[in-house]
Amino acid sequence: MTRKFEELLDELRVVMRKIEDPETGLDESIELYEKGAALIHLCEEVLTKAELRITELGAEEI
Repeated sequence: MTRKFEELLDELRVVMRKIEDPETGLDESIELYEKGAALIHLCEEVLTKAELRITELGAEEI
């Protein structure tokens, strides 16, 4: 199942808030950082696919 960009971004925001929370321990922060990096990668993939699709649509217009 492909997740929507907005869902990924919302999850990334939650991760960032947890990392910034002073109550979050070092080990959890490291895990969250890794999760955040993976979410960023997924967001980049979604954006790349969207860019390709927009380019294709633009080419069809010509």
